[in-house]
Amino acid sequence: MLDDYSSRKALLDWFDGDHQPDGLRNLLERRAYEVWISEIMLQQTRVAVVIDYWNKWMTKWPSIHDLAAASADDVLSAWRGLGYYSRATRIHEASKLVVKDPAMKGLLPSCTQDLEAKVPGVGRYTAGAISAIVFGQAAPMVDGNVLRVLSRQLGLLGNVKTTKVVIDTLWAAADALVRAVARDETDTPDGEEVETSDRPGRWGQALMELGSTDSRDTKLNDIEDACHLCEPFEDAEEDAAQDVKSAKKTKANGSQGKQLTLASFAFKGPAIEKSSSNKVKSTLSARDMETIVDHARKFPLKVIKKAVREEETLVCVIRHSDGQYLVQKRPEKGLLAGLWEFPSYILQDSNEGNTSAKRKSKALAYLSKIGGEHGHKTSKAKHVGELGSVPWLFSHLKLTMHVHLFSLQDDDWLSDSESLKKSRLRWASSDEVDDESMGTGMRKCWSLVKDRDD
Repeated sequence: MLDDYSSRKALLDWFDGDHQPDGLRNLLERRAYEVWISEIMLQQTRVAVVIDYWNKWMTKWPSIHDLAAASADDVLSAWRGLGYYSRATRIHEASKLVVKDPAMKGLLPSCTQDLEAKVPGVGRYTAGAISAIVFGQAAPMVDGNVLRVLSRQLGLLGNVKTTKVVIDTLWAAADALVRAVARDETDTPDGEEVETSDRPGRWGQALMELGSTDSRDTKLNDIEDACHLCEPFEDAEEDAAQDVKSAKKTKANGSQGKQLTLASFAFKGPAIEKSSSNKVKSTLSARDMETIVDHARKFPLKVIKKAVREEETLVCVIRHSDGQYLVQKRPEKGLLAGLWEFPSYILQDSNEGNTSAKRKSKALAYLSKIGGEHGHKTSKAKHVGELGSVPWLFSHLKLTMHVHLFSLQDDDWLSDSESLKKSRLRWASSDEVDDESMGTGMRKCWSLVKDRDD
């Protein structure tokens, strides 16, 4: 695509036509704040899920100044259900910094270097998205979908997540492409800065949309001829007189050998006819095209995921005689930072909680420990029962939460609010618990309690 203007134009035409992605990016008015929030939300979360959250967020905080004035709990509450809550915390902190900064005064920087350096939580991809979509800068936008497209275009079979040389190569290709796109249809000589336009933003989104589209999707049919996405194969068919069997027998030695081009897998015989307009018309059979697509799917290199760590925890729901529940705020850093939960004890090994009786014993001991930390020698809580177990999967952790309900009759036990505050504990009514910023897994634990009381 870098050497072929018609390919770049075809992809932009495709994106600008009927194939624009439904959803969030079409609704944006390209304002920096809106794009920033949308791109952070879209990290690790599907567009279909984000749209409703984004609309509600913009209704609640239509400007970065509104967000900066919000409370941390309100921000976390609005993020509830999106997961990866540290994103919300970073957005909130960054908004306050951007508003207070005497140079920015609430306006995000336009160049990627300043965005990464001055706005907490904004990384390479998000900086590129804001710079290209909002400010029209020739900045690359490289997410997982774009890495997939470029690795197939370059025939680069490597780990696009952890191998630095592979990542740097793909980012360099993306940078060269967006600069070429920005220069297309202009009279700007090579080496001179190109005026800002909407082309870089459209191009970046087109690549992402293309990368998210299934190779067999009929949405690709109308750009197959012009965009030459399989051109490495077709060039090889025209130039090489070897069949696919001999190509498949070729053995690569060393790390360099793995960086195959798609052209290495050629087919014998004529495959393309070039018209006078320079438009390529593929005459590949359906079987050959299927083989090409199957091979393209090998790029980028598929990496075997490590088994996630498993952990069990006792969730202790303590209900006071007045109907209030003891809740605790998590640390401001780490997993589920700053969210509220019921006091929880992590089982050190599977033998500690392999029976209901052992889990009950550990839960009672944990409550005695909490009481002891606040001047109570014994626990006054009665074990009502184990309500069930809630499995929850994080990207790096498989968690099983065993929910234990306790009833407290002693009005003096854990009644010192100042002492509780030091341990980030407090009593909350049922309605307040409903409104608290809790992780989705903990909220499922709360649902077990409410279902029992109904």
